[in-house]
Amino acid sequence: MNPPNPPPGQSTSEIEELQNKHYNATILDLRMPHDHLMIARVKPDAEIPTYSGGQYTTLGLGSWEARVDDGPLAELPKPKLVRRAYSISCPMLDSSGKLVSNDQIDYLEFYITLVLRPDSDDPPLTPRLFRLKVGDRLHLGKKPVGTYTLKPIQPTDNVIFAGTGTGEAPHNSMSIELLKRGHTGQITSMTCVRYKGDLGYLDQQMQLQELFPNYHYGAFTTREPENIDQNHPHYVGKQYLQDVIAQEKFRESFGWTPIPEQTHIFLCGNPSMIGLPEKDENGELVFPESKGMVELLTEQGYQLSTPKSPGTIHFEKYW
Repeated sequence: MNPPNPPPGQSTSEIEELQNKHYNATILDLRMPHDHLMIARVKPDAEIPTYSGGQYTTLGLGSWEARVDDGPLAELPKPKLVRRAYSISCPMLDSSGKLVSNDQIDYLEFYITLVLRPDSDDPPLTPRLFRLKVGDRLHLGKKPVGTYTLKPIQPTDNVIFAGTGTGEAPHNSMSIELLKRGHTGQITSMTCVRYKGDLGYLDQQMQLQELFPNYHYGAFTTREPENIDQNHPHYVGKQYLQDVIAQEKFRESFGWTPIPEQTHIFLCGNPSMIGLPEKDENGELVFPESKGMVELLTEQGYQLSTPKSPGTIHFEKYW
């Protein structure tokens, strides 16, 4: 776990002392769909805390830990624990193809993208996380938190999850939670990524579709040859969730038509996809110039949910 050469001014024994002080969990398993994408299972020293699908907690490593790209470490006045929040994902299915919910496992699963930002006064975490191996130690937040949950969902409600990249993570655990409940409404999980190789849970999602008639999964890409080469025999153009949510396209993709009065929509990922409005000087809501999901959905009759005004559009500020 220790870097080959301790940062200037620190000895190996000092680093070990810092690790013992701050680290309270172990990497149980790692799966790497590719070099910049990780599915990590983290086992805490203590018991697994109770939490709901959609909630998040923190992961952390010391600023003294080496980076996966062996880049230079920031020279800080004193070492610190670098922490970031991550939504908790879910393994979804066991080896026999049965549903696996969060309360059946003794670890937390995380879906993480590598961002190779240089070290600074605010060191990045992912270049350190991607150097980890099975058995390595790290920091895990003690209590998952967050209000992006299934609390408002009734058994017959229709539910749409829309995520970009690793923003799919909370939707995995939320989908399994619904299916374990015996949810009778329609469930659709759709995600947008650059390449098909960025779909870390594709196999599990396809199995879920086969097992549950009311569960539907859609993966859409933006940088594959069929997205950018107009001469490609299967050219479809760049596929964004903002296009898929149009009623005709959605029905074509998933086989059912959402009705705003009976449907809740959960959004997690790129802020441009979500498209949250801001208030102007007169207190009026102003949407981004490029239409995001929130504006498109409100035009269809959905209502944005806020702490003071519950609605049917729910969002997670993923970054």
